[in-house]
Amino acid sequence: MERRRSVYMDYAATTPVRPEVLEAMAPYFSERFGNPSSLYALAREAKEAVEEARGRAAAAIGADPGEVFFTAGGTEADNWAIKGTALRGKGDHIVTSAIEHHAVIHPCRALEKQGYRVTYLPVDEFGRVDPADAEDAIADETILVSVMAANNEIGTIQPIRAIADIAHDHGVPFHTDAVQAIGAYPVDVDDMGADLLALSAHKFGGPKGAGALYIRRGTRVGTFMDGGAQERGRRAGTENVPGIVGLGRAIDLATADIEGHSRRLAAMRDRLIRGILDDIPDTRLNGHPVERLANNVSVAFRYVEGESILLLLDALGIAASTGSACTSASLEPSHVLTACGLPHEEAHGSLRLTLGSRNTEEDVDYVLSVLPGVIGRLRDISPLRGEA
Repeated sequence: MERRRSVYMDYAATTPVRPEVLEAMAPYFSERFGNPSSLYALAREAKEAVEEARGRAAAAIGADPGEVFFTAGGTEADNWAIKGTALRGKGDHIVTSAIEHHAVIHPCRALEKQGYRVTYLPVDEFGRVDPADAEDAIADETILVSVMAANNEIGTIQPIRAIADIAHDHGVPFHTDAVQAIGAYPVDVDDMGADLLALSAHKFGGPKGAGALYIRRGTRVGTFMDGGAQERGRRAGTENVPGIVGLGRAIDLATADIEGHSRRLAAMRDRLIRGILDDIPDTRLNGHPVERLANNVSVAFRYVEGESILLLLDALGIAASTGSACTSASLEPSHVLTACGLPHEEAHGSLRLTLGSRNTEEDVDYVLSVLPGVIGRLRDISPLRGEA
């Protein structure tokens, strides 16, 4: 196949760093390279930059700057929220959902090996948690309820506030992985009822290796990284000043016009969904048809295998995914799709297209023009179709 154009539709995996973000970061690699923990002027410049970024991140999510702690990314923030709560909690039970990112699932499984109990809430066919199931799962020993704001694979947005209210009614703190939500729709920790919230800069135009955990004042969370007294004694390690500066600038830009940005992406998303479902038979939409991220298109094709789809699309210049970038090398079907009820063979035939700031209507046209041929070619040689 001839490569005709280059189309990036994997913004849920990572985003390009915005030029304004790179510009803001650049001085802190060179002339403003001081360690924020030192006392001289060069160090104070770095410290001031970190605190300015903290203020920007806090403002973007409706928090106080003293409640924002910088991490090396969303995975560390989720681990801190879960394991840190376990360190300080007075029980041994955690409630989460069956479709969380592995940054939540794997810490929970690690705690299970240490004797903790974890309830994995089921989801419906659209990937939504029923708040009533959370209510039923909470016990006297429950120390945390953790449900993601929006799913990274299928785009489904969860009824976070309802679940948080139930947790609080039982005196249990609520954590949400908001990595996919920041910059996609307005996020306010009070409106969501979040006591702990994780975010990651590279999902909204910032650099990789920079994230943050929001910890509501008064929430009991143990120290996760031991060492120095950075981050007010809560998270040791010399601050990644350029990354933190980049996070602060990126979250400003990502939240400046969320409604306009979301409308533009949703229009392209809906065109992609309609075109794929209309032109390619034996195809289903994954995730909620309405309560979903504005940039997420997740579909499952019968009789084909997702990795083959990606290879052929790559040859045509299209970058896409079958699901989470963190598990793209796994031969197992997506735990998200199987939790939604898809049989293994259909879950293996999934495709995720996620849109972002650089995508155009021409990109959508191109994908819709080549994808039917890609699926048709794979189905022609598929042994699965012969068995149907």
